[in-house]
Amino acid sequence: MKILAVCRGSAETLPGKKYKTGINKVPVTGPVMVDAYGIVGDAICNGDHHGGEEQAIYIEGAETLDWWAEELGRPLEPGIFGENLVISGIDNRRIAVGDRFIAADVVLEVTSTRIPCATFAAKMGDPKFPRRYMKAGRAGAYARVLAGGMLEAGQAVEYRPFAGDRITMPDLMATYGSKLYGAERDRYLATPLHAKLRAFLTD
Repeated sequence: MKILAVCRGSAETLPGKKYKTGINKVPVTGPVMVDAYGIVGDAICNGDHHGGEEQAIYIEGAETLDWWAEELGRPLEPGIFGENLVISGIDNRRIAVGDRFIAADVVLEVTSTRIPCATFAAKMGDPKFPRRYMKAGRAGAYARVLAGGMLEAGQAVEYRPFAGDRITMPDLMATYGSKLYGAERDRYLATPLHAKLRAFLTD
């Protein structure tokens, strides 16, 4: 695996919206610094739902973006879904909570899946796109930064799957907003889930 693109966004207002968003990501040339809050200089405009230490980096697998390009009938530029990293050799459906992606000094640990919102719909120019995205079951992954450093396109990536029970991105989408009980809840809590999701399941 390798990093095909590192993407960063500025605060902008989408057509028809009054608030600013950092969803318009574009590929960066050269190395960028990654700290506990993600790519330095990347705009995060809604801290309640985006960014923070638990979802510092948003990852898309190149195989999934290729699938979407065919599904939508057009080429997709890196950053189209608001992702920070495009990584070759992986399909989003294979990614699970606790999986780690390591590039040079940077260590990322998957915490949760991307849930599409109205801003995503505006970005794609289709109010029905979030439903389509959910139905496809190929959502990208958010990750926390366990170790920071420099990232750039072309870097090799080591993939270390989580050693315990695998809660995949499709699993998270299928149970989004649902309370879990018994063995199923215990299975989720045995992974390094996003802190908010962990709190939701234990409340």
